[in-house]
Amino acid sequence: MLSNLKTFERRRKLAGMTLVEVIMAMAIVALVFCGTIEAYIQSSQRIEWSGYSMAAQSLAQATIEQTLAGVWDPCIPENESTNLNVLSSSYNATTLTWTGYCTNILDVPYSGTNFVIATNFITIQQISINGYSNVWGQVVRVDCVWPFGFRAGSPCFTNTVCTLMAPDNRDPSTF
Repeated sequence: MLSNLKTFERRRKLAGMTLVEVIMAMAIVALVFCGTIEAYIQSSQRIEWSGYSMAAQSLAQATIEQTLAGVWDPCIPENESTNLNVLSSSYNATTLTWTGYCTNILDVPYSGTNFVIATNFITIQQISINGYSNVWGQVVRVDCVWPFGFRAGSPCFTNTVCTLMAPDNRDPSTF
């Protein structure tokens, strides 16, 4: 009878879990779930950042296209590439550099007042190609600066698009 009682006690101790084991199992499950939720949060933030970055790249490229659509012919002389709708423009005659900036809303879905404003900083510099005085080009650079995050002190990111523009030479007397 005594041996049956010892066997019964041993089985009872082995059959159940202690409170420490239950708490440790719950802690492991909580860590796994927290890690999974954090991974989802991080991936959604990266997806949102990628969307903003693509919208900023598109905005900068649109400004480049507006610049390239203008006529630039030093023989006439005519330079419509600097006729962009900008808030502040300046021209440095020493470096032959025109600068200005404009703001626009990024093309990402929004409702109400949660839109994101980006600033395009535009630089157009006339350069002499290969050192020849009669061969000119223009370097057009657009830096699109946009904030990410909706807290004070959120970091700003920059997308840069740059191209080289050749003169049109549309004046028939220059052929």
